[in-house]
Amino acid sequence: MPARPLSDETLHLIDAVRTALAHRSDVEERALFGTHAFFVDGKMCIAVKGEELLVRLPPERHGELQEMQNTRELSPGGGMKGYFWVEPNGFSTRTQWSFWIDEALAYNPHAKASPPKKKRGAAKARPATTKKVTAAGARPKGTTAKAAKPLSKKPTAKKHSIFEADD
Repeated sequence: MPARPLSDETLHLIDAVRTALAHRSDVEERALFGTHAFFVDGKMCIAVKGEELLVRLPPERHGELQEMQNTRELSPGGGMKGYFWVEPNGFSTRTQWSFWIDEALAYNPHAKASPPKKKRGAAKARPATTKKVTAAGARPKGTTAKAAKPLSKKPTAKKHSIFEADD
């Protein structure tokens, strides 16, 4: 079944996170458990689902952070310490927004990366072949070119209206 289209609010929030992380060169975006996740240096840092942010913070501050208004644990059973949902009222000012972005980025260098997943059937797959390209761009016989992805320009920094009020 195809994924549902994202709401305008969700797209706007994704764009705001993208803009907040635009100064970094090590950001990757991908779908993760129904969210639009932003990985920094190969580690999940911030994600968006609906109108909420999922932030990854230091597990040792879990107790302190779970007492904050407009936040809730990802896993109330305590299995995912350091992951918190932040409701829109929790990032409605620039100060609040900056707090969550800065906290997630500050913890990221200390966060553990998930081990890379093994591809299914990797043992049965045919051995990888290297493709050589000559200086003139000709390929040896029997090789094919993969379709090149068009290079996309990074969007210029935009001001976002996700904030109900400025500080």
